[in-house]
Amino acid sequence: MGKKSKSNDLPFPYHTELELEIVTLTNHGVGLARVPLPAQPGAQLPQSETAPVAGSWVVMIPFCLPGERVRARIFRNHKNYSEADLVSVLTPSPHRIAPVCPLFARCGGCQYQHFAYAEQLVWKQRQVAELLQHMAGVTHAVNPVIGSPKPYGYRSKITPHFNPPRDPATPPPIGFLRQGTRFDIVDVPHCDIATDAINEKLSTARAAIHARAAAGEFLRGSTLLLRDADGQVTTDYEAIVTETVGDLKLRFLARDFFQNNPFILPAFTAYVRRQAAATGARFLVDAYCGSGLFALSAAPAFERVAGIELSESSIRFARQNAAANAIANVSFQSGDAATIFAGLDPIFAPAETAVIIDPPRKGCDESFLAQLFAFAPRTVVYVSCDPATQMRDLKGFLAAGYGLKDVQPFDLFPQTRHLECVITLVKTPTPAAS
Repeated sequence: MGKKSKSNDLPFPYHTELELEIVTLTNHGVGLARVPLPAQPGAQLPQSETAPVAGSWVVMIPFCLPGERVRARIFRNHKNYSEADLVSVLTPSPHRIAPVCPLFARCGGCQYQHFAYAEQLVWKQRQVAELLQHMAGVTHAVNPVIGSPKPYGYRSKITPHFNPPRDPATPPPIGFLRQGTRFDIVDVPHCDIATDAINEKLSTARAAIHARAAAGEFLRGSTLLLRDADGQVTTDYEAIVTETVGDLKLRFLARDFFQNNPFILPAFTAYVRRQAAATGARFLVDAYCGSGLFALSAAPAFERVAGIELSESSIRFARQNAAANAIANVSFQSGDAATIFAGLDPIFAPAETAVIIDPPRKGCDESFLAQLFAFAPRTVVYVSCDPATQMRDLKGFLAAGYGLKDVQPFDLFPQTRHLECVITLVKTPTPAAS
């Protein structure tokens, strides 16, 4: 439930109820409606930047679907749009289904459990295409989203939070942020998108936290880690876990980054490998390589592979994983991805090299992109968990002489607004001087 804005009652006073038609979904999974601006004598109202015609206003309502008519209650006005809570669905979408989780719409972890899975994929494809056009100025075909083999029970890592109890006799909620809040935690005794093994472990982990809280151990909030690797669940951040991806067995620390949907990883890594090798590059550089997932899965397609990663612990495991899987044509080094090309072996001739990049959610920083463009590899396969920052970076690739060849989303996060997107970029040959 949204909270009252402290100052702005324009264009709609707090708790005004409206009947609205949902015209689309934002890339945050929120329903978007457009309404005529109400008459406000003497008021100077801003025009919504996203409005299609003069005099209309955008209202955002979560947990709605395109085409639905809903009743919504305004709780906050921004400069260019208003936010509202969903009161009732008057005309439901044919794609609306009953959510599996009883906490859906209270827990902020999922946005789409009320949306038939096949239609989730359709809308995620559309949202990638819209981001591509609006953020990069490019109209390009987006392949149908490759869905997860498991739409529920797929997530191999969760990190529930809890705050210290005000009263030691009252167990603190352990779970995730309440929808629309920054600090309020919803108690989550079972997470339907997490693996069965995690949910089995969750009950005992919660009981242990409650016992320690009753003993007064916690003076501040904390986060509980549950990591499932091949059916073995640990809550120890420093534990070494093993994940199987196709023919590979990869070891890493439970706290280190690793993709959290193991069921889709064989198809995901195979696609990245095919795209990197498609133009005939002989060598591969894997920036942001982590414990070696892409470098090792792609190694059979290349003569030599180099991986780089800021985390020294991840590099140690990447080297161990190469040895354990008998992959001899891969080398790993620890360092900032922004300096990778300065220290690269001269054998990695740019015209013969493909580069895989899988940066954090914030995308690539300018220093990394500058060095990448100066190196000018034949092919770049850009893997991203945030298509918005990926499309922002795409503008730089296009300006640097790369052509966009393929856009392939993967749904590593069913029931949520999140997805992974892989774009393939190929360097446009420079015309020979006459």
